[in-house]
Amino acid sequence: MNRPPTSPTSSSLGPRQIWTRARGILLVLGLILIGGIVLATMRSTDHHGHLDPRSADPNGSRAVAEILKAQGVTLRVATTLDEATATADANTTLLVTTPDLLTGHQQTVLRTAMGASGGRTVLLGAGESSLDTLAPGVTSAPSVSVAALDPECSLPAAARAGRVDIGGERYVTGDHAETCYPADGLPTLVLLKDSTAGDTVLVGSPDILYNDRLDQQGNASLALQLLGSRPHLVWYLPSLTDASATEGDPDGTPDDGAAEDFLSLVPSGWLWGTLQLAVAALLAALWRGRRLGPLVTERLPVAIRASEATEGRARLYRKANARDRAASVLRTATRTRIAPLLGVPSQDAHSPETLLPAFSARVPETAGDARDLLFGPAPADDAALIRLADHLDALEREVRTS
Repeated sequence: MNRPPTSPTSSSLGPRQIWTRARGILLVLGLILIGGIVLATMRSTDHHGHLDPRSADPNGSRAVAEILKAQGVTLRVATTLDEATATADANTTLLVTTPDLLTGHQQTVLRTAMGASGGRTVLLGAGESSLDTLAPGVTSAPSVSVAALDPECSLPAAARAGRVDIGGERYVTGDHAETCYPADGLPTLVLLKDSTAGDTVLVGSPDILYNDRLDQQGNASLALQLLGSRPHLVWYLPSLTDASATEGDPDGTPDDGAAEDFLSLVPSGWLWGTLQLAVAALLAALWRGRRLGPLVTERLPVAIRASEATEGRARLYRKANARDRAASVLRTATRTRIAPLLGVPSQDAHSPETLLPAFSARVPETAGDARDLLFGPAPADDAALIRLADHLDALEREVRTS
């Protein structure tokens, strides 16, 4: 008898079956991706030009930038730390729009430049992650909403501006600082003076620089006085893409502060959405994996002949191209039937180490083909499966007649 050729098992899924099983998952992932893109687009549209002196959007700052230029102040926009610190000197005001976005290494470099310049540094919304380095001796307090506040201080710029729209971060300072615009007892604007290193201004919120708020209260007056006290202004817009954000760490990766700052930029809605999706996935897994209880045997309403059941199962195997399973059923049935004839216990009928030696002792002339027939690979095609069935029948007849 010839050994059937080897081939991949017929139970492997084809492209169409893979597509049928995966299309539901791909559809859900596609909807999530599309929803994320839409939300990200909407969010990016809402924040386009945020505090950018070139932007005319409501949250842009083009209006105050144009007024400063008209008053003779030269303005330069910087998007990297190197650009922001390159020209820092006593005649320059450095505005940092989001100091909390800076890594620990960037804050240290910026603080060194601030100390050496002797100019003015204005920090908008500086919080706990940046105050220790950029404004030593000042700590943050719980933030408040933006509101129209009175200066309640003797600082000339605040006294001339009067009531302005301010809030956000609040600060706890020592006696060396001038504090203005208190909210619930704590200031939202702080001026730190240093005879050699210039001065540092902490502004709790950036609202006085927005285009849509500049003409309200005394916002324009305070903004122009804080940013126009020197002939040059560097408008620094920190970015996570700045190459200096990866410096200062042995493996070239951002420090832990950068990771925390990045996570703080993720909208809370995204975090809640991710949590909801995780809960939904868990519930779906529990639903799909639920047990329906043990099987219950019932009497069939009609009698089905064994030949019909065999033909029906054979058609299912053929439809699924499950030649390997069909061959396994044929071989298992043959081994089960010939084991008692060979004197092999039923529990060892499917062990080649036990069944084949007994077969060789009973029918030595066909022992060489018995291993391939009883324990061989799956047939390559339907014709090979038919030949396997015929050879198994012939093998069983030889055992019975020997």
